[in-house]
Amino acid sequence: KLAMEFPSEDILLVTASPVIKAVTNFKQVSKTLEEFDVEEQPSSLLEKRYPNIQVIQSGVKQLKSEEHKILTEDGKEYMYEKLCLCAGAKPKLILEGNPYVLGIRDTDSAQAFQKNLAQAERIIVVGNGGIALELVYEIEGCEVIWAIKDKAIGNTFFDAGAAEFLIPKLTAEKRETEIACKRTKYTMEGKEKKERPVAAPDELGSALGPDWHEGLRLKGTKEFSHKVHIEILCEVKQIFLQQEFLQLKRTSLTFPKEEKNVAADDVLWPIYVELTNGKIYGCNFIVSATGVVPNVKPFIDGNNFALGEDGGLKVDEHMHTSIADIYAAGDICTASWEPSPVWHQMRLWTQARQMGWYAAKCMAADTLGESIELDFCFELFAHVTKFFNYKVVVLGKYNAQGLGLNHELMLRCTKGQEYVKVVMQNGRMMGAVLIGETDLEETFENLILNRMDLSAYGEDLLNPNIDIEDYFD
Repeated sequence: KLAMEFPSEDILLVTASPVIKAVTNFKQVSKTLEEFDVEEQPSSLLEKRYPNIQVIQSGVKQLKSEEHKILTEDGKEYMYEKLCLCAGAKPKLILEGNPYVLGIRDTDSAQAFQKNLAQAERIIVVGNGGIALELVYEIEGCEVIWAIKDKAIGNTFFDAGAAEFLIPKLTAEKRETEIACKRTKYTMEGKEKKERPVAAPDELGSALGPDWHEGLRLKGTKEFSHKVHIEILCEVKQIFLQQEFLQLKRTSLTFPKEEKNVAADDVLWPIYVELTNGKIYGCNFIVSATGVVPNVKPFIDGNNFALGEDGGLKVDEHMHTSIADIYAAGDICTASWEPSPVWHQMRLWTQARQMGWYAAKCMAADTLGESIELDFCFELFAHVTKFFNYKVVVLGKYNAQGLGLNHELMLRCTKGQEYVKVVMQNGRMMGAVLIGETDLEETFENLILNRMDLSAYGEDLLNPNIDIEDYFD
């Protein structure tokens, strides 16, 4: 975007990764919903397309904001007029530096995971967000103990009702044919693959696109397809390596079956996890999918950035940080303007793309001395993804975020086919969760944006015999 706005200016892209993530096959599904693919491409492609872009492959060692300069890991210095920080976030690992604890955030870690899984008989997944959900569903031929701190799976996106709707998919032995994947694929060019160094665990790769598991063969050693046991309302209390566990002289458990009494496990595992509910399980390795923290560390030393509660760089409605001429976008930043009543920040690919594009517009407007309005994409939170082979659309305050007790829910559910939930407040639709091919996303998006009083329709709003779209066309 910047390269197009300022064809005669030099634009530097400093990245620690040898590839760049490019958005392809972009499709505006509705006013606020977007679908696109994310592909890894060699940075030379970007430089070819825009001669004024220079890609510098190196991490940033230090930012000297008063001098308007950055120092890179390879010992070079670069001056800037305006700087945008888009360094994303890194996984919140439950334990750093343990070879049996893997975080999944980027393509390198996804491949390391695939390699480990090929030899695994049992793994423990900790976390309840998008990556944990997709992972548990995709893994075959390996026992999965899934530890979640909530009552129901997928609390980032769903309530308990939606979780109930999805659970049968986890125990189904027969996997149905894949729905054609309409969104993000990351692929690696053959030659890129050979040349690419494998990142050390503490190095940062670029975040995975939403279909990161496509093309990975997530298969363990066993012949069955799904075997998932969920431990709810618990977190990891302690982790023991095999030797430490043997010295404890405590008992670990076998994979729970239907019967109530769970036997002691006589297998020796490389690593053991004690959960806060007192249970101990052994496994080949642990996947830590417990969210991310903004990657601000390289930039805050010696610079007086205002930080949000979540540790991100605070940005105003023009994506400015608290330091002159420095902007931030994506997972590294914390939106600190007064948000629309039906928008909130979530560290997702869709928002990172929108923020990056909007930050470029703001940098251009500031340079040219023009004023700019907050972009329309921040009017309504809207995200489309796929879980357990179902299309999933979440809109607005889909889990009644911040609405307190003053709201009501309406539900419609057809087992194995669709789940529709709307969040209502004072007769107005504030949010919705749509699972399956409901075709309601555009209508509901309009109803939320128009703040229309829907009290008169009552329960008919979700009556399957009434074509709601006809009402509001």
